[in-house]
Amino acid sequence: MKGLKGKNVLVTGATSGIGQAIAANFATEGANVALNYRNDPDKLEETKELIDEMCTQVGGCGGRELPVKGDVSEEADIIRMCNEVVEKLGSLDILINNAGIQTASPSHKLKTSDFDKVIQVNLRGAYLCAREAIKHFLDRGHSGIIINVSSVHEIIPRPTYVSYSMSKGAMENMTKTLALEYAPHGIRVNAVAPGATATPINSWTDDPQKRKEVESHIPMGRAGTPEEMAAITAFLASDDASYITGQTLFIDGGLTLYPDFLKPWSAGE
Repeated sequence: MKGLKGKNVLVTGATSGIGQAIAANFATEGANVALNYRNDPDKLEETKELIDEMCTQVGGCGGRELPVKGDVSEEADIIRMCNEVVEKLGSLDILINNAGIQTASPSHKLKTSDFDKVIQVNLRGAYLCAREAIKHFLDRGHSGIIINVSSVHEIIPRPTYVSYSMSKGAMENMTKTLALEYAPHGIRVNAVAPGATATPINSWTDDPQKRKEVESHIPMGRAGTPEEMAAITAFLASDDASYITGQTLFIDGGLTLYPDFLKPWSAGE
């Protein structure tokens, strides 16, 4: 895609699922990719191996990989991580706010500590990463790009996952607010909202019966892949999307299209 080769990209939560696919995709586009990981060097190595494999398939990538350790729920880690990327890569052009967690619990039984942790990672962490990236974009005096990885659950209620749904709902408004505030500076802020995606965070992925139940709600009849989410993320970060800002692009196989209406059910039908 246009405008990605040689760009410096920071991907939070880059060592599993959608984040891993996003990092590998940017690498194949010739970008320099900073791989954020929290505390699992084995997953980091898996990600680097995937990147090497994909780069071999396309005949070489030409970019660099920079592992950056940090917990996005910790402000000090975020500041250090962003500074490290700028210092070692020379600048930061694109931030992908991907790191996220979820906790299942009946809402009236949800522990405050569990609620706080989800908000700290999914929302507060994403904002702080965006804040540090925007500071850098403004200091160097020209444009930058932020892509927030949201979820269909920013608009679809998800019982027993209230903190997750709240974090993604707020991410929609954060995306719009930052996009409006910094558009005059050439900074674009958008979001992708994956639907049901076959990643390790989703327990139904490896259970045929549960997977069938999940996919029964999707008009296209199947779950998405991390690679499909990564491709759209790269598009929004590319020059091909240079006039798009403040938008959330749903990548969901039609999940947000009120799938129960696929078959007529109203009176008289």
